[in-house]
Amino acid sequence: MLVAFSVAPLGTGESVTQAVADAVRVVRESGLPNRTDAMFTTVEGEWDEVMDVVKRATAAAGRHGGRVSLVLKADIRPGHSGELTGKVDRVEAALAHD
Repeated sequence: MLVAFSVAPLGTGESVTQAVADAVRVVRESGLPNRTDAMFTTVEGEWDEVMDVVKRATAAAGRHGGRVSLVLKADIRPGHSGELTGKVDRVEAALAHD
């Protein structure tokens, strides 16, 4: 299972850098495969462990404000792992083939 999510506190001013850093720290400390880009953090694992990480990351960001925005997208594909890089590798291979 891949879950891409974005979390940020609301009403805390223009910058949410520290809140996002606290959320990403939770993800990285989880030990699950993950990647962070400018818009989302993607984490890979089983349903319960991934959702626990998202919940804890949301709580970490929430400590910076009284309201939190969470955007989440999941790719649920039982029996598959290594898709955090595998999906990208397949696209890059297709592009190289063209």
